[in-house]
Amino acid sequence: MSAATEAAEENTSPVVPEPYDIIGSAICFIIILVFFWRYALPRVQKLLDERAEAIEGNIAKADEAQRKAEAALEEYTAQLADARTEAGRIRESAREDGNRIVAEAKERAAGEAARVTATAQAQIEAERQSALVSLRSEVGTLAIDLASGVIGESLSDDAKATAVVDRFLADLEASEATAGGKK
Repeated sequence: MSAATEAAEENTSPVVPEPYDIIGSAICFIIILVFFWRYALPRVQKLLDERAEAIEGNIAKADEAQRKAEAALEEYTAQLADARTEAGRIRESAREDGNRIVAEAKERAAGEAARVTATAQAQIEAERQSALVSLRSEVGTLAIDLASGVIGESLSDDAKATAVVDRFLADLEASEATAGGKK
């Protein structure tokens, strides 16, 4: 080996590379940097932008869907409140109708009962009068027959006989009235 080579080897540092290595590495680095700067970086940026737009679009759609859901919930709540109010009104109306129908039925029943009672009382009074007339007639005939037997004569005068029987029955009714009033 020559002295120049030895001197050159002694001047070289193991840490610092040779200038041709630095220049060659720098040229490769610049070529790779330009390639990435021109081709790879725009594609990566485009992919990132598309992904960001998709995410933003999905967020917007989710926000819109949430607003629609909230609006639908509010509408449903309002309709439910209206339905409850309507159901309450219908129940109250049915209750009032039921009370009115019951009152009308009671009123009709009371009227019918009063009519039946009045009819029955009129019929009883008519039967009482009929029985009274029949009883007067029978009592009158019995009284005349009895009086004829006691007197020994026939009481054939109808006007006299009727007057005697009527007076007797009137006295009998008067005595019953005074006896009934004392009780």
